[in-house]
Amino acid sequence: MTDDDTTRRHDRISHHATPGGRNSLQYWTEARNPLRVALHYAVIWLVRVNPSLRLKNWLLRRIGVTVGRGVSWGLESTPDVFWPDLITVEDHAIVGYDATILCHEFLQNEYRTGEVVIGERAMVGAGAIILPGVEIGAGASVAANSLVTRDVPPGATVAGVPAREMSTESLADD
Repeated sequence: MTDDDTTRRHDRISHHATPGGRNSLQYWTEARNPLRVALHYAVIWLVRVNPSLRLKNWLLRRIGVTVGRGVSWGLESTPDVFWPDLITVEDHAIVGYDATILCHEFLQNEYRTGEVVIGERAMVGAGAIILPGVEIGAGASVAANSLVTRDVPPGATVAGVPAREMSTESLADD
């Protein structure tokens, strides 16, 4: 990964200014319909605790997540509650136990949104966090408990906070 990866992620993020005086999370009801967020929350809660992969995929599609064939969601995995429609998980990808996919960031004077794409046969490890605007390439792997702030190239393995690409030498040592 290079600094260009970060630039591309930030180029894909939309900035939404808030009036000021309070932090942007205080204005969330102006950003998204509260009833829609409540529905998303209820569906995502069911997805988090339900062991049926078919039911998880069916429910997530109902709230706008683009879910490919054969996608597997680990228990307690959490897609974005505010903007699940900005998530694409391609065929046969795995989102591990307690992984979080965020498509928004509430900051002081603005909030940001960005699509997250998890490529075909990619794997997101347990407890990993994917930030808005990130693209994880086909066949890539994200190690457990990693914070993904940059794009992950196809076939690469990343680990850490922030996640960095692992060399083949360091993989052999593990």
